[in-house]
Amino acid sequence: MSAYVQSLLGILISAIISENFILVKFYGICPFMGVSKKTDTALGMGMAVTFVMGIASAACWAVDNLILIPLGLEYMQTVAFILVIAALVQVVEMFLKKFVPALYQALGIYLPLITTNCAVLGVALVNAQNGYDFLQSVVYGVTGGLGFTLAIVLFASVRERTDKSDCPKSFEGFPLALIAAGLLAMAFMGFSGLKIF
Repeated sequence: MSAYVQSLLGILISAIISENFILVKFYGICPFMGVSKKTDTALGMGMAVTFVMGIASAACWAVDNLILIPLGLEYMQTVAFILVIAALVQVVEMFLKKFVPALYQALGIYLPLITTNCAVLGVALVNAQNGYDFLQSVVYGVTGGLGFTLAIVLFASVRERTDKSDCPKSFEGFPLALIAAGLLAMAFMGFSGLKIF
């Protein structure tokens, strides 16, 4: 197996498990807590974030390597990436409103919040910081989104079960959700020392 393919596999595994954006890096907590009450809504949010992260990784790589770096404007990365991400989220929002109105209604206010989701901006900045090429950037973006989806769907399934469970009154609702999130984060952080290739 070539070194480049090994690096892609390492990126894939680390983005989903050992460097999960939500449960290890703690990016994107707002939609994680807000849209995780039902599994189907969480899955829809995860897929929307995955799509935006993949496209944003490609677009931000192009903006960074074809415009900012040649012009010596690397200090404008954050602003440029936010503008690219905001435009992409608007496209996704219009698409969902037109073709999947039920998911659009279910996501509600959290769909526009993808624009300010730390995970989406984080993937673009990590790509630039690590010096990933185009393919590595896209793989990291898509698999980072899949890791986001895995985390939010797991958490939603836990929340669905805990909502039906009998627990002390003081733990009902959000306190129990925070405990569950902490336990999930601890489980995923167990993979953080994993050396991949």
